[in-house]
Amino acid sequence: MTLIKNCLGLIASSFLFASGVLAFDNSRNDNVAVYWGQNSYGATHGSDTANWQKSLSTYCQDDAIDAIPVAFLNVFFSIGGQPEINLSNICGGGAVFPGTNLANCQFLAQDIRTCQSRGKIITLSLGGASGAAFFSSDAQGEAFADTVWNLFLGGSSSTRPFGDAILDGVDLDIEGGGSTGFAAFVRRIRSRATGASKKYYVTAAPQCPFPDGNLGAVLNAVGFDAVYVQFYNNFCGLTNFDNPNAWNFATWDNWAKTQSPNRNVKIYIGAPASSTSAGSGFVDINRLSSIARTTRSQFSSFGGVMLWDASQAVANNRFDLAIKNALRGGGGTPQPTSTTAAPTNTPPPNSGTCASVSAWRSDIAYNGGERVTFNGHLWQNKWWSQADTPQAQPGFGPTSDRVPVGSQLLRQLRRKPLRRARMAKRALAHVYPREPLESEFYMYDHVLIKS
Repeated sequence: MTLIKNCLGLIASSFLFASGVLAFDNSRNDNVAVYWGQNSYGATHGSDTANWQKSLSTYCQDDAIDAIPVAFLNVFFSIGGQPEINLSNICGGGAVFPGTNLANCQFLAQDIRTCQSRGKIITLSLGGASGAAFFSSDAQGEAFADTVWNLFLGGSSSTRPFGDAILDGVDLDIEGGGSTGFAAFVRRIRSRATGASKKYYVTAAPQCPFPDGNLGAVLNAVGFDAVYVQFYNNFCGLTNFDNPNAWNFATWDNWAKTQSPNRNVKIYIGAPASSTSAGSGFVDINRLSSIARTTRSQFSSFGGVMLWDASQAVANNRFDLAIKNALRGGGGTPQPTSTTAAPTNTPPPNSGTCASVSAWRSDIAYNGGERVTFNGHLWQNKWWSQADTPQAQPGFGPTSDRVPVGSQLLRQLRRKPLRRARMAKRALAHVYPREPLESEFYMYDHVLIKS
């Protein structure tokens, strides 16, 4: 199991100095995910070019959006055995790599890095309503996962559409062709991500009728980090929120807690960002805000709101920012907008114990950042995993090398607040002597321990 710190590391991390930009946190209940790439506004307002879809980084200028699935990789197997991507007015129908129909959009690399540097995750959405996105076998799904890994994620290829930018995961928006091969695809992506230096997310966007005709079996077979349920274009959509025989977020919440391989999966309310975003299901911002807050108060699996799409949201009086503010103002934990460094002051565990943390279990899937106890120590998961024994993670030394909670070193950390950041770094170096002081190991939730 990719669990990297015991109680010492966790207590030390309480005294870090944050850069002011928080990393994406999948465990929150006020996240906003917004699809980008298809210029939905331009498709319905052809003459209003001023409000067509803008460059990706345009939508990362503030903290309204937390996750951006780039839509779509819409053809799995095209010329030269390579996939196709189409990003409408940004990168569609232009230059392709020789011998393929794969668009060369490497100019987007800087946009992607800019968004990531501002705490957003940028994922690749596969499928779409009109895509040729399907597999004929599990073997084909596994092979295609390798292709996606090399073209868009942590692998390498001479034909990477986004250049050296590394996306943060994949999203499945499969609306035709069935479920064959997709569980194998996800497992292979998870396997390739094991031991990687960053977290990779896997999400899905099923229709609200349960179970989804194309993704239902996949959702039951493998763990997802988040599910962006499309509560529109269907009878179970937002416009029927007051009809208990139609609105079915409770069904999805029950699935998350009793059937999903990842019992910590987050369920989002997927919504149109304007009246022209979808055929049906749009509700105005006041109504959506009320629905989201009510749903969050009732269901712990609630993770936030997904919008289709960015171009429609911005043109509709910043619908994305409005729903973000509603989620933050309605009980969600505020996120900082300042880029000025400020100390965090999270208190350490009471009396130096880990009593409030559950013991590790092999039958539970854990998200990145979750804590468990194992063999008398506290561990924190670095990315999604299941059935990986904490002490089996290589590179960090046996349990006996680690300083236990309540040690003299920890007491020093608590007593001397002005020296906490420097001491935290030294403390971790003492516990994990094989890790260079400037290595990524000394990152905690993407916040650097500064000396």
